[in-house]
Amino acid sequence: MNLYLPTTDRNVDAAEQNLEALLRAPLVSDMVATVAATAPDFVALSAGGARLSYGQLIAAADRWAIELALLGVGADVPVAICLERSFAQIEAALGVLRAGGAYLPLDPAWPAERIRSVLEDARVPVLIAAAERADELSGRWVVLPPAAGPIPPATGAGCATQLPRAAVGRDNLAYVIYTSGSTGTPKGVEITHGNLLSLVAWHRDAFQVVARDRASHVAGLGFDAAVWEIWPYLTCGASIALADDGIRTSPEQLRHWLVDERISIAFVPTPLAEPLLTSPWPADTALRVLLTGGDTLHVWPDAGLPFAVVNNYGPTECTVVATSATVGPRHAADKVPAIGRPIAGTQVHILDTRLRPVPTGEIGEIFIGGRGVGRGYRHQPALTAEKFIPDPFRRGDPGARLYRTGDLGCRLANGQIAFHGRADDQLKLRGYRIEPDEISAVLNRHPAIAQSFVTARPNGRDKQLVAYVVMAGRAGPTTPELRDFLALSLPDYMVPAVFVQLRCLPLTTSGKVDRTALPAPTAANTLPGTPYRVPETAVEQRLAGILAELLAVERVGADDNFFLLGGHSLLGTQLVMRARETFSVDLALRDLFETQTVTKLAALIEQRLVESVAAMSDDEAQRSLTS
Repeated sequence: MNLYLPTTDRNVDAAEQNLEALLRAPLVSDMVATVAATAPDFVALSAGGARLSYGQLIAAADRWAIELALLGVGADVPVAICLERSFAQIEAALGVLRAGGAYLPLDPAWPAERIRSVLEDARVPVLIAAAERADELSGRWVVLPPAAGPIPPATGAGCATQLPRAAVGRDNLAYVIYTSGSTGTPKGVEITHGNLLSLVAWHRDAFQVVARDRASHVAGLGFDAAVWEIWPYLTCGASIALADDGIRTSPEQLRHWLVDERISIAFVPTPLAEPLLTSPWPADTALRVLLTGGDTLHVWPDAGLPFAVVNNYGPTECTVVATSATVGPRHAADKVPAIGRPIAGTQVHILDTRLRPVPTGEIGEIFIGGRGVGRGYRHQPALTAEKFIPDPFRRGDPGARLYRTGDLGCRLANGQIAFHGRADDQLKLRGYRIEPDEISAVLNRHPAIAQSFVTARPNGRDKQLVAYVVMAGRAGPTTPELRDFLALSLPDYMVPAVFVQLRCLPLTTSGKVDRTALPAPTAANTLPGTPYRVPETAVEQRLAGILAELLAVERVGADDNFFLLGGHSLLGTQLVMRARETFSVDLALRDLFETQTVTKLAALIEQRLVESVAAMSDDEAQRSLTS
């Protein structure tokens, strides 16, 4: 079994040499075309029972490229892609690169207003979207529907002989990813072909990727990890399996899917990966490397897993990954796993406020330099100048820059880097400085706790520590039990005052814990329990039963709030569908957002039932009542 070897002093030179060799390769899109020319029948993409060969992929991509070139797409011209996870979405992205442009992935699950805001900010001339979304989003953008009709037979590199070749180099844009901004407005990160090639080269070398590998595609479509899931594999002839949304949001279903699909290398966002690290796996699983990242890893892998677990760290601004390390079974009970060493071609500095290196073991801000540092923020020169600064450690290279991450870390004695959260996330209560991740690391050692997230919330004029916990089973401990457990390892000022139980931690599309979606503590969601009002009407009782099943809780009261119980949009969609089938009324997801509680949603259903009967003719009403 080939396992990833983290960069050490002994193999860093070899890693750099391998990277230099791969960096002499052509652009990523040309590498995919080479695979298609030499192995057109190899399977590039799969989803369920469907398969797409490399010959078909490059032919479809080149068809896109020709259409886009006719619209003026070329070097540094962004093309937005708002498609579901599908063959078409990857075909379109490759087509944009083949035309010389830069693709901008948009998650169709985002609200229309957010998508429009990104399109306006990026100033894209072309939007590729499904017909139903194009009608909603079209404005001044030229909208292309997904390519339709039969794909022409592949002949080597597809339609390359007809394809206009734009003058594109490694300093031109490959893609743009939008992330949340501190002001509430998304900001676009510009990544060049050189940046992308560096990531691909490191990944292929570090994990020994070959054509027989089978990788997974589960990351959010607007998350830069999706970039990482696609291009390292398509450039070497490997196959990528696309997971549907029902699978990629359930740890248990995802584990079964990874096994059944014979995935050999997988990326799973940290909050979803943590349950997988303590789950049973077949000894003969094809998985050899499980990559994770996007949030602080609190869980250590169980001993005996049949694959390597690799923890990764890197901001979007530095092309997905900056540091990486294999994580073994727990060896430091009160600490979370480190984020590793810099990957090949990357330098990481831990600096103080005067940009001076801090001693080993001391906490400072993480600064990243090297080939992965992106171009900057789209149309935001002031913010780019603030965050991307000249590299004071490479004065002989006037173009070298460091990215100021805003993250805190320290270099350990073994050379790895320990992550200490955001500079503005560190808590201070009653004069004490507190690291929430330290509390989570201890809390997750309790056998009844599967996952946890700790933060501070307002409590009158003061703040209090609140722990959000996901139980390992249906039965959970009480608040006094958890406080007594934590008191064995932590000082009293680090023991949370409130414990909120959730079915799962809410995630952003980039796989991080969504702090804005964490509910405020209420009598209904705090441990050990809350006042319960029995559902009274028949509609309330049926709704409460559906909710209890979806949320995997023993019971749901009439006044319980769906979202405060841990509900989210995906479960909300299932609830609406079940309610439609049960009561034969027209409901939409927005109705759930407006009502939220069992009583209010039941009242809305009853109102619609009355309206439906009132709209019937006398004969229709009689038949409905007697059926």
